[in-house]
Amino acid sequence: MIRLLFCKIYDELHYKNKSAFKIYPNESDLEVSQRIRSLFEEVKNSYPDIFDKDEKLHLDDKSIVYAVKSLQDYKFLNADRDVISEAFQAFWGPGLRGEKGQFFTPRNVVRLCVKFLDPMPSERIIDPACGSGGFLVESIDYIFRKIKEPELKSLAFGNVFGIDKEIDLAKIAKAYMAIIGDGRSNIFCADSLDPEHWSEIINEKVEVGSFDIVFTNPPFGARISVDDKEILKKYKLGHKWEKTGDSQWRITNEILSKQAPQVLFLERCLQLLKPKGRMAIVLPDGIFGNPTDGYILQYIFQEARILAVVSLPPETFLPSTHTKTSVLFLEKRDPSEAVDKDYELFMAIANKVGHDKDGKMIYKMDETGKYILDKNGNKIIDDDLPEIVNRFEMFKGGRLIEYNHLGFSIRLSEIKEFILIPNYYDPEVKQELGELEKSGNYELISIGDLVERRVISIRRGHEVGSRYYGMGSVPFIRTSDIVNWEIKADPIKSIPEEIYEKYKMVQDIKENDVLLVTDGTFLIGRTAIVTPLDEKIVIQSHIRRIRCLRPDVLHPFLLLFLLNTDIVQKQIKNKTFVQATISTVGSRLKEIVLPIPKERLLKEKIIREVTEIIRMKVEARTRISNILSMFH
Repeated sequence: MIRLLFCKIYDELHYKNKSAFKIYPNESDLEVSQRIRSLFEEVKNSYPDIFDKDEKLHLDDKSIVYAVKSLQDYKFLNADRDVISEAFQAFWGPGLRGEKGQFFTPRNVVRLCVKFLDPMPSERIIDPACGSGGFLVESIDYIFRKIKEPELKSLAFGNVFGIDKEIDLAKIAKAYMAIIGDGRSNIFCADSLDPEHWSEIINEKVEVGSFDIVFTNPPFGARISVDDKEILKKYKLGHKWEKTGDSQWRITNEILSKQAPQVLFLERCLQLLKPKGRMAIVLPDGIFGNPTDGYILQYIFQEARILAVVSLPPETFLPSTHTKTSVLFLEKRDPSEAVDKDYELFMAIANKVGHDKDGKMIYKMDETGKYILDKNGNKIIDDDLPEIVNRFEMFKGGRLIEYNHLGFSIRLSEIKEFILIPNYYDPEVKQELGELEKSGNYELISIGDLVERRVISIRRGHEVGSRYYGMGSVPFIRTSDIVNWEIKADPIKSIPEEIYEKYKMVQDIKENDVLLVTDGTFLIGRTAIVTPLDEKIVIQSHIRRIRCLRPDVLHPFLLLFLLNTDIVQKQIKNKTFVQATISTVGSRLKEIVLPIPKERLLKEKIIREVTEIIRMKVEARTRISNILSMFH
C-alpha cells in the first residue's frame, strides 16, 4: 500500500497531462495493474537509493484496481493534512508504534512547532527521531512559502537532516523528501543516542553544535527504556542525581540502570544545537512536573532559555496513545554569556486539537449544537493551535496584553520548583480567584493554611491488596465508589474483618469526614461525605480523608460544597499532574484555595441545603436496605 501511495504521488508530480494512476474507460483489470506495476518500476529507477531493485507490488490485479479507483480522484499534493505520514501510520500497524514508543506527530502540531521557530533557508535543521519526516517536510514547505529564489530553495534542502533508528521509517522519510524535491541524501538510518556507532558519512554531516534548529517528537515510554551502560554514561541525564538541602539537584558519578529515551533525547538535542540554537520537542507531561524528575528541569534551566511551553490535550495522539504531552521550546544558552536570571516566557493550554479520541475530525459548534461555518460556508475545524500560534506572534511582538489559556506570559521568577506545566499557571483561574477576593464577599484561604491553623486535618488511605477482595463484608472504598457526594461500595471488593482492624485506627474514619479523590485519571476531584452508614470502611490510597476539626470555622457540609464549586474543581484539575502511569494532585492539594463566604446567612443556607441532601441520600439508602431485607 505504501508503494502504491508513492506511485500516486509520483504520478501527480510527473504525469500532469495524462495521469498513469487512473482507470480509463473499457480498461481491463490486467491493463490497469500492468500500467501501475510499470509506474512502480519507474519510481524505483528514479529513487534507487530508497527502493530496492527487487521490490514489487504484491497485490493482485483486482486489489490494485480497487486501490486506484479509490484514490484517483484525490490530489495528495494539495491535501491539508500530512497524508503520507497518516497513511503510513495506518498501514504500519500498532505493533511498532506500541512497542517502540513511536507515535506520529499530527500535522497541526508539526505546523505549530515550525511556525513558532520560524526557520530560514540558511539555517541547518535536524530531527534526530524523524520517523516518516513530518517535521522536515513541513520545514521545507514553510521555507518555500517564504521564498521564491531557486538557489535559496536548493540551499534549504541541503540544510535539512533527519535520523531514525528504524530502517522502514528512514526509507519513508527519504522517499517523501525525494518526492517533494530533494534532500534525501541527508536522511540516515542510525541510533541518534549512540553516535559512536555511526558511519563516517553521518559523523561528517551531523556534528555536535552545528545545528540552528531541532524539531523532534522522540519515542517515549517506560517499556522502551535505554539500559545500555555505554550509552548512558555519555549523558549527564544518564547519571543519578541527588537532591540537596536547598531544593536543587546535584549530579553523581553513578550511572543509572536505565533511563527513558525521551530524557536522553532532550540532552542529545541540546548537544546538536549551536549556542542560541532553537528547539521544539514533544515530551510526556510527567517530565514537566514530577517532583522526582526535578533534576531534568534543572538541567534544562542550566543549559537553555525557555521560550515557550504549549500543553496539548490528551486526544492529541489518540487513537494511538492517550499519553498527555506538551511541546517545549528552548534556546540553547551561549556559555560565554551570563545566565539570564529572569525573563518572560510564553505558555498556552490547548483544549481542542481538531480530532476526537477516535481520530475523527471535530468541528466548531454553537450553543444550539449547530456547526459554525466560515465565510465560504465550510465547517471550521475545532482546533486551538492556530490561535495559539497567533498569540505567540503577538507575544514576540510585545502585543500580548489580554491573557487567557490560549496564550499568556509568565516570568521565569514566577516558576515554582521547576514546574513547567501551563495548566498550573492558568491565568483564567488566577483572574477568577482575584475577582472573588476583590468582591469582598469571600475569604480566600488555602487548604494548606487550614491545616496549619488546625481547622482541618488530612489523612491518606491505603492499599490492602486485591487478594483480600471479596473475602469479607467490610467495604473497601475505591475511587470509583465515590459518586455524587456519597459512597457506593462495591460488595465484590469487600475485605475481611481482620484487615479492617489493621487499618481502623490509622485511617480513623468518622461520620461527617469528607472523602476526596486525589489520584487516578478521570475521577480526581470527586467527593463524598461519610454518613453513619459508612463509618466501618477502609479507603484506598488514592483517596484523602479530610476532617473538619473546628466546624464553627469550617463546617464539613460547607467544605463538601466548596470542594465541588467550579473554581475549586478548576484548581484541582490544574494542579493534577501525570506522574508515572497515573495522574495525581499530590502535595499541591494544599495550594488549592477555598473561597469561604463571609456572609453568615449564606453559609448557614448552604449548610442547611447540604444537610437536607445528605439526609435524603441516607434515608433512600436505608429504605432500599429495609425493603430488600424483607426477602431474606
